[in-house]
Amino acid sequence: MACAAQAVAALAAGRSLQAALDAALGAAAGEGLDPASRAAIRDIAYTTCRQLGLVRELARQVNGRPPPPKLAALQWVALSQLLEPLRAEGVIVDQAVAAGRLEPGGAAVAGFLNATLRRFVREREALLASARRNEEARWNFPKWWIELLRAEQPGAWQSILEAGNAPPPMTLRVNRRRIGVDDYLARLAADGRGARRVGPQALVLDEPCAVDALPGWREGLATVQDAGAQLAAPLLDPQPGERILDACAGPGGKTTHLLELADCRVTALDVGEARLRPVRENLARLGLGQPGGPGHPARILAGDARRPADWWDGEPFDRILVDAPCTASGIVRRHPDVRWLRRRSDLATLSRQQSEILTALWPLVRPGGKLLFASCSIFRAEGESVVDHFLASRRDAGRLDLSWHFDSGAAEAVSQLLPVATATRNHDGFFYALLERRP
Repeated sequence: MACAAQAVAALAAGRSLQAALDAALGAAAGEGLDPASRAAIRDIAYTTCRQLGLVRELARQVNGRPPPPKLAALQWVALSQLLEPLRAEGVIVDQAVAAGRLEPGGAAVAGFLNATLRRFVREREALLASARRNEEARWNFPKWWIELLRAEQPGAWQSILEAGNAPPPMTLRVNRRRIGVDDYLARLAADGRGARRVGPQALVLDEPCAVDALPGWREGLATVQDAGAQLAAPLLDPQPGERILDACAGPGGKTTHLLELADCRVTALDVGEARLRPVRENLARLGLGQPGGPGHPARILAGDARRPADWWDGEPFDRILVDAPCTASGIVRRHPDVRWLRRRSDLATLSRQQSEILTALWPLVRPGGKLLFASCSIFRAEGESVVDHFLASRRDAGRLDLSWHFDSGAAEAVSQLLPVATATRNHDGFFYALLERRP
């Protein structure tokens, strides 16, 4: 609990939860942390992050005055564990008190935690009812996020927030270069893992697992990729022999998907080696885009998509995929810290970057070629507004209709894909717009 609280305190100070956890776990390992505890620490920290709005409000109600940041984080962690069903309340309080004794001023810290946590246990229902009158506590999202979503999606904002708080599924993309989807389903079943098909190459596991526990993982039979993200490559519709640019390519999910779909020539571009390293690793594991393997060799380039003069060789691309930087508001269930780290002002900054990338890359599309603009966002400023503004300034650009068959139903129009977490549809939120360059 103390280790998880250290990461949560860093999150509250503005650090990404994953980076904060890595630092906290690294420090704890040097102090003799049992490696078997790492998964539990991550689970506690992520659970607290998903409930941060509620536990902060509960803490405000039971505290006489705000505690120091590190103590506050330990209290949030304990409260989040007390909110979990079927947990032994007395054990959790005792563990939190024991963790408090490890801190400077241990006796006072332990006494504070003991008093406030036991008050919550005694007055649970009344405190929860009172706390949930606060919107941030009710939905576990910042107020600006809730207000903007309510304005832009008046009929769906509540379901979107609920989906964002749901645990993410583990969705696989079967590498059809190596194995058929039905054959891989059979491999999973033989391994005792249930799964269901949710797309041409997409399988959702009944229970998540470590990737190296998947059958054929090291041999490149499958990749972890959300079902919504798996729309990007087929919507761009790569054809054999075509020259394709995957801008903002890291970590390589869409680059490898393009090469699984067609024997095309893909250039994977991103700003530096840290972003490109996983692209290389994914290509190698899947056996894609390498000399002697299926598809043409993939070309890996470090460069800024807004400055093609620094890296472009002058040969136009048949198709370009722009997976634009954004708030990641559509994938918040996978990255729950995003909601607490982003500010509303970030929308203007990120949408400006998106417009700059789109404007810079458009001249690289050959006449008659296509560009797919993608964003893992649910906000108009990072999708529809960027594309509308671009089209209003270009006579040589037109927008094409996009549709997709979900489940066994009729084709549905695809543009703003809202996050869904149901028994039959389970995917993140994305925006897609397919643009054609007119001669």
